[in-house]
Amino acid sequence: MQIQRPQPEDYSLKETSPHLGGFMAAGDKRTSTYDLVEQMQYLYVRVVKAKDLPAKDVNGSCGPYVEIKLGNYKGTTCYFEKNTSPEWNQVFAFPKERIQSSYVEVIVKDKDCGKDDFIGRVVFDLNEVPKRVPPDSPLAPEWYRLEGRKEGKVGELMLAVWMGSQADEAFPEAWHSDAATVPSDGLASIRSKVYLTPKLWYLRVNVIEAQDLVPSDKNRCPEVYVKATLGNQSLRTRIWANKNANPMWNEDLMFVAAEPFEEHLILSVEDRVAQNKDEVLGKAIIPLQNVDRRFDHRPVHSRWCNLEKHVSGDGEQKKKDVKFSSRIHVRISLDGGYHVLDESTHYSSDLRATAKQLWKPRVGVLELGILNAQGLLPMKTKDGRGTTDSYCVAKYGHKWVRTRTIVDSFNPKWNEQYTWDVYDPCTVLTVGVFDNCHLQGEKAKGNKDGRIGKVRIRLSTLEAGRVYTHSYPLIILLPTGVKKMGEVQLAVRFTCSSLVNMMQLYSQPLLPKMHYIYPLAVTQLDNLRLQATQMVSMRLSRAEPPLRKEVVEYMLDVDSHMWSMRKSKANFFRIMRILSPLVGAAKWFGQVCEWKNPVTTVLIHILFIILVLYPELILPTIFLYLFLIGIWYYRWRPRQPPHMDTRLSHAETSHPDELDEEFDTFPTSRAQDLVRMRYDRLRSIAGRVQTLVGDLATQGERLQSLLSWRDPRATAIFVTFCLIAAIVLYLIPFRVVAFSAGMYLLRHPKFRQRLPSVPLSFFRRLPARTDSML
Repeated sequence: MQIQRPQPEDYSLKETSPHLGGFMAAGDKRTSTYDLVEQMQYLYVRVVKAKDLPAKDVNGSCGPYVEIKLGNYKGTTCYFEKNTSPEWNQVFAFPKERIQSSYVEVIVKDKDCGKDDFIGRVVFDLNEVPKRVPPDSPLAPEWYRLEGRKEGKVGELMLAVWMGSQADEAFPEAWHSDAATVPSDGLASIRSKVYLTPKLWYLRVNVIEAQDLVPSDKNRCPEVYVKATLGNQSLRTRIWANKNANPMWNEDLMFVAAEPFEEHLILSVEDRVAQNKDEVLGKAIIPLQNVDRRFDHRPVHSRWCNLEKHVSGDGEQKKKDVKFSSRIHVRISLDGGYHVLDESTHYSSDLRATAKQLWKPRVGVLELGILNAQGLLPMKTKDGRGTTDSYCVAKYGHKWVRTRTIVDSFNPKWNEQYTWDVYDPCTVLTVGVFDNCHLQGEKAKGNKDGRIGKVRIRLSTLEAGRVYTHSYPLIILLPTGVKKMGEVQLAVRFTCSSLVNMMQLYSQPLLPKMHYIYPLAVTQLDNLRLQATQMVSMRLSRAEPPLRKEVVEYMLDVDSHMWSMRKSKANFFRIMRILSPLVGAAKWFGQVCEWKNPVTTVLIHILFIILVLYPELILPTIFLYLFLIGIWYYRWRPRQPPHMDTRLSHAETSHPDELDEEFDTFPTSRAQDLVRMRYDRLRSIAGRVQTLVGDLATQGERLQSLLSWRDPRATAIFVTFCLIAAIVLYLIPFRVVAFSAGMYLLRHPKFRQRLPSVPLSFFRRLPARTDSML
């Protein structure tokens, strides 16, 4: 078992003890909808509508709006022009901890009336405001008579005022007092939302053949291929170079399609007439709504599609009248038996097949409470000072969530809770923190939200039913090095609903059956994953408020496959750490054979003799030993979920030039001399890897040459040895042979020599194919 070295204190995971809302007393198991977050009290004011408002200007018109005043806070509704009975239906939320007044004023004003814009007001004593706790029904708004400066009727206002929490239905859409400086066109970008990613399918296009193609030049041998296009995805078959007018390909082209299907599949048969010139011989447009769906490996029925010949005329495309039509034979299906990979396989949050009919019952529920962040660093400058407008994004399965943006705060408090159904515990929850750079609406167009940090939590490392409350360091890698951007406090609970189903999952394949029955190539999966991430990014960026492309790509680790010297070093040392127990066992066995500790060596001799005399005890002894090791290490089992490890990632020891190379664009944008230096460095590393691979190949070829008669004398010696060994092993009992071999291996150093053994010397003399290498 590997004991991990402690992380630096600044990057370590810290256990916290927040006052969560659902725990009433010690041992009380009652929970509520928001039991993983701290309760935050808000004063809500819902302004619905007004009636019978007086017109104060000379034209008899009225431009009313409502202003809510609570101490130093002020919120206003939208403005209606020339309307004496407007409807707003807006909600305002003020945090109780920041209230500095004993009453709240709701004032109706007239924007068209110059300086004297006051129409009337309603005043509420905060001590008299009712308290609402869900699941109570929403408080019904009431009509209140407005009090003007003079006696008389000045209209009525329908509104509702109550004290509630972040569990209130009005919370997500409410105007918050901490966003008073945000313009109206930027308010939509600060609200909390739940997003559902589109349902993705693999579209398989099996291009079989084409018939009756008519090339423009019949005197040349056509070079025909089929080009398939779906949105911005385009693939093509190999070129068929034959005078036969009925080319055959029988190739599979794979695409990613998202529901609802907005694009059509376009099949185009083209002829390469010159180096950079292709002639379209015909096209077929196939709506995806008409494509068969399959859930297993059984093929669907093929179809013949007529190819429409297009020629340009009068500035537009027209169909050419012909007596017959060329055809293409295809088999098209939407494969629902696969899981469309839109994220890195190492951090997958969902492993289900696309078709819902293939889903297995859920095994539990994942609950996440996003509490707060502490010590965030300034991400941008506003009015000459640093500021951060932070929000969180959490992703698991098809459901993405986004908290509201806390404006201008280095210690934001969200206290929002979300829930997901869990179908496989061997999945990962990802939580990212970002800086909102779109608060200014249209003025901020083109800005990108800044990355603050990311947290990953693997569900299989969590104990069922336990609430994990920790403060996670937000660590980000920059070209200047690793940097801590702050900490985010989360509360996580995984509840198992079916222990039997969850245990059974550990014996099932990780991916749906189609990935093993009809596997896709690795390069094909990489291209499809790129298309899937682009499709998810495009769909989520069209929501309101949008999850922008840079946010989605960071959450999905789109650039995780790019070359990095730092990651290569980290992976190398990970392998060395895995092999270190084997190396340690080999060293220990060498010390036993050399009698460094005579007592241990004698005990090993006794154990070996027992196992030789009673070989039926070998396997039970091994498994009992593993069982005892597992029970022994239970005392030191991890009590905290895993988190980002800067030492494991070699983020602290990386050279600045290596980090600059990691953050370089693709293709590179660095100077030529710098690229040449990095290329030479990569060549030197690749040379060492090449030598290592060559040595491994040499050892394998020596094994093959034992019976290949490449070296006739060596093969003759080995064949003779095999014959003698077969006769000896047949005549002598196996226990005697095993005992003799063990005693020879454990012999005293007085009976050893420093020279290599005879079998090793013989093996090193065997020939390999290195002599045939150029």
